[in-house]
Amino acid sequence: MKFDYTRDFKTLDFRAHSELYQIGVGEQGVLMVEPYKSEVLPHWRFKTPEIARESAEAIYAMFLHYKTEGDFVGMDMARKFLQMGYTRSRRYANHKSGRKYAKDDRTLLPYQVDEQKAESAAIFKEKWQQAKSDQEYLRLKQRHQQLFDPPEKRKRAYPPKSSSN
Repeated sequence: MKFDYTRDFKTLDFRAHSELYQIGVGEQGVLMVEPYKSEVLPHWRFKTPEIARESAEAIYAMFLHYKTEGDFVGMDMARKFLQMGYTRSRRYANHKSGRKYAKDDRTLLPYQVDEQKAESAAIFKEKWQQAKSDQEYLRLKQRHQQLFDPPEKRKRAYPPKSSSN
């Protein structure tokens, strides 16, 4: 289902209204969905491998806490922050400025590998993989999709079969 960026994210409490939460694709909504953004964001850092390890551990601990609460939205938001830790660390590992493209003509900038950021990315990736493959997370994700994503809006892996009889 396409992520709806038109919602009033400033006033919407997704803990109170989890039925309104959209999983989206990848990291969509990670910096918008409250109160989770405000809970997780202060722990999200990746400057050095030591900082990344502390951050990934803290966020994964939050994932596990949300899991004990049966809070799928919290689990998914923690998963998104872990994923974003990986993708942003990887971006800075490949491009010191954090920019992938030149401002003027949008050409791809050359890679300048930063081994510390690459290690930070690996730390986040490990925790992200743990979170996204957690069996309870997967069960709650499927349940959330069945309850709150109308079948006609669910992303289809393949086009519907045509009836050629």
